[in-house]
Amino acid sequence: LAWKCLGSDKLAASFARPGAAATLKTGREAAPPASGGGVTGGKEGSTVPMTEVLDDEVLKEQLTRNIQFFGEKAQLDLANAFVVVVGLGGVGSHAAHFLLRSGIGKLRLVDFDQVTLSSLNRHALATRSDVGIPKATCLKNRFAEICPECEVDAMVSLFDDDTSEAVLEGRPDFVIDAIDNIHTKVQLLMDCKDRGIEVLCVCGAGGKADPTRLKIADIAESSIDPLGRAVRYHLKNKHKFKGRVPALFSTELPRCGLLPFDTSQGKPLDFQVVPNFRVRTIPVLGTTPAIFGMAAAAYVLTYLTGRPLVTEPLFKIRLPEIQVLFDRLVEREEVHLGTADGVLVDVDEVEYLVRSVWCGCCAFVLAKGPVEAAKTNRGLWRNTSQLALVRWDESLPSSMDNLVLVNYSIADDHMERGVRATREAHPEESSFIDGRLASLRKHLGCCQ
Repeated sequence: LAWKCLGSDKLAASFARPGAAATLKTGREAAPPASGGGVTGGKEGSTVPMTEVLDDEVLKEQLTRNIQFFGEKAQLDLANAFVVVVGLGGVGSHAAHFLLRSGIGKLRLVDFDQVTLSSLNRHALATRSDVGIPKATCLKNRFAEICPECEVDAMVSLFDDDTSEAVLEGRPDFVIDAIDNIHTKVQLLMDCKDRGIEVLCVCGAGGKADPTRLKIADIAESSIDPLGRAVRYHLKNKHKFKGRVPALFSTELPRCGLLPFDTSQGKPLDFQVVPNFRVRTIPVLGTTPAIFGMAAAAYVLTYLTGRPLVTEPLFKIRLPEIQVLFDRLVEREEVHLGTADGVLVDVDEVEYLVRSVWCGCCAFVLAKGPVEAAKTNRGLWRNTSQLALVRWDESLPSSMDNLVLVNYSIADDHMERGVRATREAHPEESSFIDGRLASLRKHLGCCQ
């Protein structure tokens, strides 16, 4: 009846027969349900590969909402994608879980630790029966029950110099860093950057509760997060790294810190199973790492399907300034063109452009990177008194995907000489602006 309600008559007929396996377009039989966590997942028995998502009726029906959201081509991109998740605690387990449910073709799950009773308040799928088994094995077993078409490689291993090659072999399309140890975290980020592998650094979820404070921005903007701040320090001072690393963090101040160690139990080092890993624990509200993990999965999924998130940068701007920027746009159009009929945006859309696209600063400065952009502002506040929105291509109207935020002097010169002259005089900055607007068009579903 449930399948009938979904509108799939063939599937309804197949599943309606008591005790009968579903006979499908692919001719496969439904895989038997896993019992006792013994199924190892991946390409098991007659299970089809994830790449047949558009041909296999069960798999296509299971992922139908994803296909409707992304489109068939993008879903095939996910089916052919290979993602590595390092660290399978509260954050990593939820990230991997939703990558699986979204149709990623291959997952490599990496963690040296085991499921404990105390981890059940935040782990995505572990139960009491899983206590004592490796987290990677636990997820692989559960994943086989949810979507056996996904190829799952479980590595019960610590990430370090000896295992780095094995963890990153096979040229993964993306890596999620969900490690909570600073030194190991920094090493993974650097190894990914050295190999040209896309990576998302997930910062600390412990001691926090507010889901509205999550941000995805460059690691340079993560000064509020203690773990992110420590990672940034090591990247800059130990490795002399000056590139960009996307990071997921919360701007909420921790509500509690590391719990004190009870010295009556002995020396802290006696409880350190792995060298350089902390012994003291931090209180965790289970909802927070879950939200972190889902946000990380969303970031990766949208990137792999060619429609990356246009994240709102971390800064503050006063609302009256948005109205001023809109008024300046209308005034410039009237002065230079004699009419403001070509202005196709409203105040709300101007706010989106200023906040999410141009980060509250001149596009020519933003093109040099977030660190350089931060030098022109005081803390988190943005000063827009010398900025204006102007048409990038003068032959097109002032729509969201054709407006750029620049300094007055640049705006005047650009409006006088045109986009061709600006591209010739400032090729790098122009390339950045073209790319930014192209990403915005893709995000808005526009076509040119």
